[in-house]
Amino acid sequence: MIINEYRVINNCTQDEYQVAQLYATALASKEQTGGGEGVEVIKNEPYEKGDEKGQYTYKIFRLASRVPAVVRAIAPAGALDLYEEAWNAYPYCKTDIKNGYMKDYFSIVYETLHVDGSRGEIENALNISVKDLKKRNVIIIDIANDKIDSKDYKQEEDPRLFKSVKTGRGPLTQSDWQQTCKPVMTCYKLVYIEFKWFGIQAKVESFIANTVHTLFTKFHRQLFCWTDKWYGMTIDDIRGLETQIKKDLDVKRNEGDLIAVQD
Repeated sequence: MIINEYRVINNCTQDEYQVAQLYATALASKEQTGGGEGVEVIKNEPYEKGDEKGQYTYKIFRLASRVPAVVRAIAPAGALDLYEEAWNAYPYCKTDIKNGYMKDYFSIVYETLHVDGSRGEIENALNISVKDLKKRNVIIIDIANDKIDSKDYKQEEDPRLFKSVKTGRGPLTQSDWQQTCKPVMTCYKLVYIEFKWFGIQAKVESFIANTVHTLFTKFHRQLFCWTDKWYGMTIDDIRGLETQIKKDLDVKRNEGDLIAVQD
């Protein structure tokens, strides 16, 4: 098992991030869908669990062409779909990703806490056990300066070039922007990755961890560079957008080309 804690510092407030995250998630789902694969939203509804209230989502990710060749070679057709359940009780969220074929032998579980005014300095934001702390790797994601693959680079999604018209934020050109930008908040994302398959466990867990790191980096670069798109939106606006995006995904999933992973 790999335990990674990703800390993503963002140039926005905690309240703004709630809207920004939902907006960027909806748009990113469209980007990753096409050619018979992508995201299918099964449920998106309010939930209550004791004193906890929030939004529950259940999604299926059909991503066979985007997993390592070593896995595609040994897994039967249809076995590579991922099932994601998420409980968004903002500012705390939990996501549980499973696979029907692997069952208890595969899981990605992550918990996220969004902290206003934080610059990534909290050492145990999610109050994990001493045992897990010893295994945990802390990774600070710098959306402006971390390297990304050339195939993922878009000039319009470069925080070093973007300046928000609505807020005046950006571009993030200074090396110490994480310590100086205002407003600021941090996403503390604790990710547990487990793939119990003899002979390829370490390789696949490492691949998943690298993929998660890339996804978080790309997602938050987009979130910042889309500031003028989501800034000023309300949660009600977002729910309307999600309804439309679900319809678009159902159509788009059966169109276009596959987005294959590079092995």
